[in-house]
Amino acid sequence: MDDLEITTLSFVLRIWVEETSTETNEVMWRGHITHVPSRMRQYVQDFGGINSFVGQYLKQVSVPVETP
Repeated sequence: MDDLEITTLSFVLRIWVEETSTETNEVMWRGHITHVPSRMRQYVQDFGGINSFVGQYLKQVSVPVETP
């Protein structure tokens, strides 16, 4: 395994509009993020969910992660 493989993390993020309120013009975004090598997936409703999921993997490779 070369250094790039050790320091590279791959994720697939898919997002979509789940609901649209015609009265208020608000949209509700949903999505899921998948860690490519492990195929672990988490459904998300906001960016916090994305940060949390990716943060788990960053910690495993000793990258400091800020917590809100």
